[in-house]
Amino acid sequence: MSKRASKMSDTEEFRQQLLADHGPNLDEQYSVGSFGCHELLDRTFLVANMVDNYVLTHPACVQNQEWFALAEQALDALMDLYQRIGVAQFDSK
Repeated sequence: MSKRASKMSDTEEFRQQLLADHGPNLDEQYSVGSFGCHELLDRTFLVANMVDNYVLTHPACVQNQEWFALAEQALDALMDLYQRIGVAQFDSK
């Protein structure tokens, strides 16, 4: 199995374990359109804003090309997640 396929199966296994850990009422509290989903939308924006303001623009990050690129990728991934959650959340209403 390739390293990427192994990581993907590990990620899915972890996700499935988290689903089981959260219990049977997960759908009611956190499904798209719920307050729980809106909370995730807000938290995603908050974390993306923190990465932008406190990591990406930090002088130690700015002076290291590799760190800056990784911080920018993290910010891009968080903003993509924010957009996807937002579209799902507001299309459900």
